[in-house]
Amino acid sequence: MLSGVGISLWALSPWWGFVPVAFLVAAMIHQAPAKAFAAGFLGMLLAWGGLSWWIDWQNSSLLSKQVAVLFPLQGSSAALILLTGVLGGLLGGVAALAGSYLRISKSKME
Repeated sequence: MLSGVGISLWALSPWWGFVPVAFLVAAMIHQAPAKAFAAGFLGMLLAWGGLSWWIDWQNSSLLSKQVAVLFPLQGSSAALILLTGVLGGLLGGVAALAGSYLRISKSKME
């Protein structure tokens, strides 16, 4: 679910726009914190990694190879796409984890 929302809103929001979405989805849907992190991580890994791959494919890896040279990736566009997906996954996972903890803390207060 999170991956579809992330992909559909990517053109309308800033690069961090999926973070509040991951937080709200995890706060509304009851999950254990580890499962919430895994869902947020996997959803955004697929969304950001897939979107990065699609953009890279559209321009025949021209930009990604130049950007990959700036990092210690030996100019590998695949490594840059993987790194992009993992960073998006970590952001989505942490946001979902925070939403899950908020739901747990609210339920303990009641």
